[in-house]
Amino acid sequence: MCYIDSMNRRVLILNADYSPIMVSTVQRAFILMYLNKTELVEKANGFKIRSVSSQFPMPAVIKLNNYVNVPYKKVALTRQNIFKRDQFKCQYCERKEQLTLDHVVPKARGGKASWENLITACSRCNSHKGDRTPKDAGMSLVNQPIRPSYNSFIKNNSGFVCDEWLPYLEAGRK
Repeated sequence: MCYIDSMNRRVLILNADYSPIMVSTVQRAFILMYLNKTELVEKANGFKIRSVSSQFPMPAVIKLNNYVNVPYKKVALTRQNIFKRDQFKCQYCERKEQLTLDHVVPKARGGKASWENLITACSRCNSHKGDRTPKDAGMSLVNQPIRPSYNSFIKNNSGFVCDEWLPYLEAGRK
């Protein structure tokens, strides 16, 4: 499911070549359709947008009519995106409370702020690890930290992924 109610629904926007570009609100997607800048690819099953005199199918996936050259899409390295990548779980003990960021290789030992070196950790594990590497602290990581691809990042943050999106996110994976 990609919605809690119809007002909080999200829409996947595809480029003219059907590659995913972004996720948008229903309102913005509808305006793009109304202005003939996009076309409806997938409807949201059973949902309609109603005005006083008309009704329209609610979009789940839309496609731009003209190709837009989008520079290489990267997921921004932010605190929130690291939490999303790690599914809001400590990467040492899988707790979900009191989460912080941890450098796998501590800054004091030359560790950089990068996708491959930052993880989500609970304050207890972060404190236990201290200024050591996980190996030195006798701790192991549940998942190795990696840079997520744009498509996998949209797909894996399933709070907003619709079943209608999956064929387009799978096809766009490289």
